[in-house]
Parts: sequence; structure tokens; C-alpha cells
Amino acid sequence: MLTKTIFSGFGGQGVLSMGYNLAHAGMLEEKTVTYLPSYGAEVRGGTANCTVAIADEEIASPVASAPEFIVVMNQPSFVRFQNLIQSGGLFFVNSSLIEAETVRGDIEVLEVPATQLAEELGNTKVANMVMLGAFIRKSNVVSIETIIMGLKETLGKSKAKAALLGLNNTALKTGYDLL
Repeated sequence: MLTKTIFSGFGGQGVLSMGYNLAHAGMLEEKTVTYLPSYGAEVRGGTANCTVAIADEEIASPVASAPEFIVVMNQPSFVRFQNLIQSGGLFFVNSSLIEAETVRGDIEVLEVPATQLAEELGNTKVANMVMLGAFIRKSNVVSIETIIMGLKETLGKSKAKAALLGLNNTALKTGYDLL
């Protein structure tokens, strides 16, 4: 089975990190994976998005013309991607920063107050991990245990990054337990 997901938001919100962590977890579960990042020249503050495809067999194209899942962290991404998701798909919305309602009645919109929950955890930079936890819970693309195990590798071994591991794990579990 092939599953395609787009993660999108401002540069600096960790959308590429969400996609990378999902792709890494897919590889840990011995699935076939593609990860296709895209970001503007501005990077931090500009728009960024990535597409992750995970399958049990070879993937013909990493492009997601009608993905099953879209995760948006900001208003411009909401506007840009709401019409791209396939009918019946799940549209994850950071309701802390996005106020618009979708015009589509054929998709399920899951509002996750990711930034607010991250703020309550003490660091808004983990809003991406809150959202990733919620995404993992509803999509079942990979297991939460695999994501947590993979974070140890993707965060790296520097003392600064290792110190963030606990907070990132808490943020993942917060999002996962939300839905």
C-alpha cells in the first residue's frame, strides 16, 4: 500500500523535520520511502513543504498530486494545499495559527492546537512534534514507538540536541494522546 503525505508551513516551523522523521521511521520499519523537501530562498519565515511517500513496494514517483494526508502549520499553506488533498483524505490543521474553514465537504479536517500545546509544554518550537504525534495517531502510517526510537538518531548526538530529546518525546506523546 502506498501512502503520500505533504507537510507545509513557514520555514523554521519544523515542517521538513516532520517529514524527515516520518521518512526515517518508515525506513526503520523496513518500508520503501521517498522524501522530497521544497523551500523558498528565504528558508526561515518563507514557505517550506515536503512530500513523504511510504509503501510496502517500490515507489514509482515521489510527487504527491493527490495525497491522502496533508499537514499544514500556517495560513498560507492552508490556502495553498486544501484543494490538493484527495477526496476522503485527512487534512491536519494547526488551529492555533489557522482560522479559516475549508470549503471542501469531502475531506476530514482535524484541528490540532499544536502551537498552543507546545507553548504549554514550554517551547513553541516543538509544535511540529505535537502535530506529528497527532498525525501518527490518526494515520497509522508508522508506529509512535518507531518515531520515538528514530528521534534519537535524527536529533543527533550533540549535547544541545540530546537535551531536546525529552521535550520532543513529550510533545509527540501530547499530540498522539490528543486524538
